Parts: sequence; structure tokens; C-alpha cells
Amino acid sequence: MFVQPDDNTIILGIAGFATFGVIARPLRIPEFLWAVLGAAVLVAFGLLPWREAAAAAGEGTDVYLFLVGMMLLSEVARLEGLFDWLAMIAVRHAKGSAKRLFFIAYGVGTLVTVFLSNDATAVVLTPAVYAAAMAARVEPLPYLFICAFIANAASFVLPISNPANLVVFGAHMPPLAQWLYHFTLPSIASILVTYAALRFTQRKALKQSVSEPSASGPLSLGGKCVAFGIGVTAAVLLAASALDRQLGLPTFVAGAAVTTVVLLISRQSPLAVLRNVSWGVLPLVAGLFILVEGVQRTGILRSIALMLHQAATTDPRTTSLGAGAVAAFASNLLNNLPTGLVAATVVGNADVPAQVTSGLLIGVDLGPNLSVTGSLATILWLIALRREGEAVTALQFLKLGMVIMPPALLTALLAMMAMP
Repeated sequence: MFVQPDDNTIILGIAGFATFGVIARPLRIPEFLWAVLGAAVLVAFGLLPWREAAAAAGEGTDVYLFLVGMMLLSEVARLEGLFDWLAMIAVRHAKGSAKRLFFIAYGVGTLVTVFLSNDATAVVLTPAVYAAAMAARVEPLPYLFICAFIANAASFVLPISNPANLVVFGAHMPPLAQWLYHFTLPSIASILVTYAALRFTQRKALKQSVSEPSASGPLSLGGKCVAFGIGVTAAVLLAASALDRQLGLPTFVAGAAVTTVVLLISRQSPLAVLRNVSWGVLPLVAGLFILVEGVQRTGILRSIALMLHQAATTDPRTTSLGAGAVAAFASNLLNNLPTGLVAATVVGNADVPAQVTSGLLIGVDLGPNLSVTGSLATILWLIALRREGEAVTALQFLKLGMVIMPPALLTALLAMMAMP
């Protein structure tokens, strides 16, 4: 006997189909088209009122501004040769050692993620690391993997280290001192375990010899402006975080200002920068926000919130560990931005202890190191790789992720549970 599906079942089916498209990219159709298609179908068939869809997309405004600012900084840095200049410095300091070059790239990636965000690591650092590998005449992928894995492993050191942090906590972002108290030890554990696992998986490639680069010329005036602008952006983001302000607008203003100044100095058209910005990321994020709003209308999130509240009341410590693990693997099925939205909704309805929320955040931030579409940063990293002529398959990344992510996640969650 055929059972007519109800609206809730159809919404979940559409959301699942769109998510599959984002993850698998059938026929190499860009990720953002699948998310937009799913959102459009929800609205077109009356499953989600267009006003609610527009409001859901509007919730991502801070994330859009943040991404645009970072992508502008990345493109103008590329244009002015900052990446090539930094690459030469890194290779010279490696002194012929592939292992030392790997350590330098990992250290720089950690700092960029902490102070500029994991998306900045994917967008800004990836071309610099690629340039360093080319200058050193070594296989670039072992070093490029750093940009993907450290982008998630260090993404909860500070609130600004991951836009997903803004999504999970929203208007309830804890003060910086409280954040550091909860997340410093788990972050250290995550960074160190990820380094050890990644270094182990790349041990054969790191036996290569590193070529000494030829002497590089001085950095152009425009390049110096970009470097200064990136430093100022990091300071502005830290100040905004300390003052409990949203980060999108300051990042956008900084990126736009630096781009304008550099283009005026070099007397270049802005088209060269704007043409290479990955604009498709913005509708991807908007589509994901709308899909989550549709899922929320089914009531399934309220049921999850109730179960989480009951579990946290009985055993908050075990619940925090389980919630982190569930959020980690859900991020690989849904992407961590929508998972962060779901987590924020569930936490808002469940009234759970801070330790449970911390476990969810660690899962949302670190879990995506399992698959290529687990986080927006990894998707941006894939886009950056394609621009450099490199490619990483989903299976190739998954094989690494299965070795790297689970021990890092478990160690970080246990470190979080050890906090009184």
C-alpha cells in the first residue's frame, strides 16, 4: 500500500538530496548550485515561505562579509606577489630539509588560523604553501594538506578562528577569558595530535630533498601594503572579538580598504581581483542556511533538543563527549555550517550545561577533518587547489582523515572534559 509522504518527509528528502549534491558534486556541478537548487525547491513548492527563506539567508550576512573580506585580501596578495615572496623566505629557512619546511608550514598555518580564521588559512595560505613547494621543487600535496587539516584543528583557539564559532554561539558568545579557559587545553591537544598524525602519514614524502631557492627580489610597495593590511585585519578581529562585536563587517572593510589602496598604488583595474574571487561560496552558504531553516520547520530539531536536555540532566560529562562525536560526524554529512546552525538551535532549546555546548563546538570545528566537504574551509581549500592545477579526490582525503581526525577529536574532547 502506497503511503503519501507528508511535507516534513519531503523537506528532509530535499535537504538530503541537496546535501548529497554538495558533498559528491555529481557531473562536477559546483557545490553552490546544489545548495541553491535545494533551497529554491523548498520555496517554489511552498514548503518554506519565501520571507522565512530570505530571513534565513540574511542570518548569514556576517559570514558573507567575512568571506568577501578574506577573499579580497587573498587575491590582492596574489596579485602583488606576496605569496611568492613569503614562499622564498620559508624555503630558505628550511635549509634543505623537507621536514623543517613541513614544520614551518604547519606553524604558520596554526598562526593564520588562530588570528585570521580557518577560511583565511584555506584562501590566503594555500597559494603561499603551493608557491613554497614549487620554489623548493618538492611534491606540493604533503604541504598543501597542512592547509586543510590545521584550518580545522586550530579553529577553536579563539572565537575568530572559525566563522562556525559565531554560528554556534550567536549572540551568546562567551567573554574571551572564559573562552580561553574552556578551549585552550583542547586546542593544544587538537593541534599537536593532528600534527603528529599528519606528519606520520606524509613521512615518505618528507624524505625528499629541498632545493635552495634563488635570491628573491624585494617585496613591492603593494605587497608591503597587503602584508600590513593582513596584520591590521588580525588586530581588528582580535579587538572586535574582545569587545563581543561581529567580525564580518570589520573584515570586509579591511579587505576592501587594502584592495583599494593597493590598486590605486599600482594603478590597476579592480577587475583582475574581482574576477578571481570565489563568489560561488556566498550562495553556497545562503543555500545551506535556508535548507537548515526548512529542516527546523519539521520539528526534528525540537525532538533532538529534548533528548539532549534529558541526557545532559542525567550525565553532563558523558553527554558532552557523545554530543561532540555526533556533531563531528554530522558535520561530514551536512557540512559544519549547517551543523553549527542545528547545534545552535538545539542548544538554544535544550538549556544544557556549558560543557555540552563546548563539546558540540569542538565536534563542529574539528570533525570536518574527516571529509573534503565537512567544512567551508575545506571546500575553499579545494577551490584554491584547482586554481593551482592540483586535485584531491574525496577518497584520498577520507583515507587521511580516518587516520587524523578521530584521535585528534577524542583527545580534544577528553581534554575538555578534564576541565573542572
